[in-house]
Amino acid sequence: MEYTLSSVMALISHIHTNAADFTNKRLSEKCNLVSSHGHILFLLSKNKAMSMRDISDAINRNKSTTTVLIRKLKEEGLIKEENSKEDARSKHISLTAKGKKYNELTSCISEDLISVCYKNFSESEKKALLELLVKLNDNIENSLI
Repeated sequence: MEYTLSSVMALISHIHTNAADFTNKRLSEKCNLVSSHGHILFLLSKNKAMSMRDISDAINRNKSTTTVLIRKLKEEGLIKEENSKEDARSKHISLTAKGKKYNELTSCISEDLISVCYKNFSESEKKALLELLVKLNDNIENSLI
């Protein structure tokens, strides 16, 4: 398909799909998880613990989808749930030692993806791409307010 200025969002969507396929293919060679699981584990590695709501918001998924993803991670022994001290109805999700080790695998896969994405890009092109994508994202986010 040939992309034009008016189809830039279709191109971004296509890139997103290809990146997820790349990640899922690499993950399937090592374990029984998908990129959404890896995204949750990455978030938990950056935050000591998160609520289900915070995770849902961060991964842009509804509560039921997030619950299914979390359940799988818990079954795999990668995360643990603890009741919130502030609100008994809320649970805090955090990484187990096994989950922390798994992040090493996903980190390598992410580095491979970035390497593939930036092949033949100069440093100035990488910076320009980032600036333009941030600007595009900001425009969309600001229109939602």
